Amino acid sequence: MNITVNEELLAYIDPLTLDEHAALERSLLAEGCRDALVLWGEVLVDGHNRHSICSRHGIPFNTVQNTRFQSLADVHLWMIDQHLGRRSVSDFQRGVLALRRKDILSARVQPASGSAPVPDQPKPEAVPTREAIAKAARISSNTVNQIEKIQKSAAPELLAAVKSGTISINAAASVASLPVEAQVAAVAGGRKELQQAARQVRESKAVARTEPESPEGVIARLRQTITELSAENAALKAKLVALTA
Repeated sequence: MNITVNEELLAYIDPLTLDEHAALERSLLAEGCRDALVLWGEVLVDGHNRHSICSRHGIPFNTVQNTRFQSLADVHLWMIDQHLGRRSVSDFQRGVLALRRKDILSARVQPASGSAPVPDQPKPEAVPTREAIAKAARISSNTVNQIEKIQKSAAPELLAAVKSGTISINAAASVASLPVEAQVAAVAGGRKELQQAARQVRESKAVARTEPESPEGVIARLRQTITELSAENAALKAKLVALTA
């Protein structure tokens, strides 16, 4: 049996931790591989860790074909839905996955430039609302906002810290508003330094809300907001182009 491991699919979902991988290996060695690996043709879609461990130890496994996939985007949506339902996935990971799902569906409802509609083509699934994203991820709408902020502004070191659970989503969203150098320094200082940085950001924002703002300050803040929204809009357009390519 030929099974192809697609590196893009392998990296699409966050890998298991060392402890999780070790626990899975012990389970497979003791009980065998009870769940079939899911294939799309020869491409492995679900069960990458089980496939790797079983291949290394010579453990037999079964496979099943999913014939409903029409594109790589279909595969991505299926993978996302599978992981959203798993208890071992963290709140942050579920939020990221639910937002990825929204991006894929957003790209599908954007007609390609100059293309005519296909009469027999099924109507694309509606783009989920913010409330639907939060419900799918089993988190609050505010947490979804915080995850988007982290994805947009967090340094790689801060992103790794929130993925590992070293810092909460709420605190990471506050730290992500700091310059990259300050974020990296806070991460290097450990959990207490990260918590202190998040607290200082919240306190400074609270003070700013209570102090009267000058007309010049209002204009500067509005210009900054326009700049940030323009950058965000450009990033979203680039993401849609990449998804439809």
